[in-house]
Amino acid sequence: MEFNQIPAIVSGGASGLGESTVRALAAEGCRVAILDLQEEQGQALAAETGALFIRCDVSSADSAEQAFRLAREAHGPCGIAVNCAGIAPAGRIVGKDGSPMPLEQFARVIQVNLTGTFNLLRLAAAEMAGRDANADGERGVIINTASIAAFEGQIGQAAYSASKGGVVAMTLQAARELARHGIRVNTIAPGLFMTPMMAAMPQEVQDSLAATLPFPSRLGRPQEYALMVQQMVRNPVLNGETVRLDCALRMAPR
Repeated sequence: MEFNQIPAIVSGGASGLGESTVRALAAEGCRVAILDLQEEQGQALAAETGALFIRCDVSSADSAEQAFRLAREAHGPCGIAVNCAGIAPAGRIVGKDGSPMPLEQFARVIQVNLTGTFNLLRLAAAEMAGRDANADGERGVIINTASIAAFEGQIGQAAYSASKGGVVAMTLQAARELARHGIRVNTIAPGLFMTPMMAAMPQEVQDSLAATLPFPSRLGRPQEYALMVQQMVRNPVLNGETVRLDCALRMAPR
């Protein structure tokens, strides 16, 4: 798919992997809508890149539907959708004090990471299905964000691993179902990246984590995530795939 003037939506676009994706798509000439709860950062990024900021809670049907309506009114029906919104709280199934994880804690992670991804996927697909097709019959591209925790979840990641595993499992199914509409669906599963959460950690912690990466032995850069987004949009036969961006890392139990 060509980028120029294509309406694009990026959830979680105000910071981290989403921010770099917004910058990359805007530089390619897309009309980008940033969906996020971080208003100050989102508005500043929108002013810098020429994007549109819309406050959105991806776990809410009403909030997401309103956000898509506002983006559609400003830019036209969505042609590229990138799901970057997510949370990553840690919590053991049975805590050190012997108490079970509160069910609402598990449910909240699923609601944001998995249900939130599906929420935007369904709305993007519905808009894309009505777009004019290109020479290949393509009408849109949806890119989700999982994690290598979907495959090698560490201790304390039960909720996070389950949510990201659901995103991975949904990828091929969605690609198959949406193929008749000319919509491709792929997922990126990042490893250790220099996100705002990682940047807040002490340097010695960052260095020790980087040392676990086979090659290159450094944290991934958000721009490298955005590069994969660009490649997934450009390559017309890349469909139904989950691509690990992890420097060949396989996570240890802890």
